[in-house]
Amino acid sequence: MTGELWRVLKIEKGVTAIIGSGGKTSLMLHLCRELPGTVIVCTSTHILPPDNLPLETGPLTSLPHPKLCAGTRTDQGKLAAPVESFETLAALADYVLVEADGSRRLPLKAHLSHEPVIPSCANQVIQVLGLSGLGRPIDEAAHRPERYARLCGAAKSDLATPERAARVLLAEHLCTQILLNQADGPAEQALGRELAQHLDCPTTLASLQTGWWESV
Repeated sequence: MTGELWRVLKIEKGVTAIIGSGGKTSLMLHLCRELPGTVIVCTSTHILPPDNLPLETGPLTSLPHPKLCAGTRTDQGKLAAPVESFETLAALADYVLVEADGSRRLPLKAHLSHEPVIPSCANQVIQVLGLSGLGRPIDEAAHRPERYARLCGAAKSDLATPERAARVLLAEHLCTQILLNQADGPAEQALGRELAQHLDCPTTLASLQTGWWESV
């Protein structure tokens, strides 16, 4: 670990969108705990209400808590986007962290044309990739496996390699930086470093589970 993760990622005040797969919610809640000042976490799609964080589901004109989750309840027990615009939330809090993607809990993902749902006012977009998906067949590890395979020039039954994962990230070009999560041991860290060699934007290798990260 080389300092607080929010400093490594250079999180700026305003709206930060978190997209991808393999640890978006974990990253959002970790940053919420670390960041100084006031923080609102929310979604532009759907999330489960986080534990151990005050939840506000009605209109906000001020912050009743320095760190909270804002959203609109759905019939499925999840939260949808807040009542207020993201611009309004950014005027209320120092930092607004928006989970802007869904991946059905899979470590890899390719996006359809309407995904992810990134707020237009976001000043940075962090894409998460779960390294546990590498070395597994694409149709087991990836959300939207058909598109994933097409983007990396492989069959759905082929393995998701570091080079193929990099091809998908480069082809989609959705983010300002990448966090390669689930680097929980030497083997995963080696795969992450191999993948990072093919990328063209700031990249961080991390294990949010163990609290370890480094820029690569």
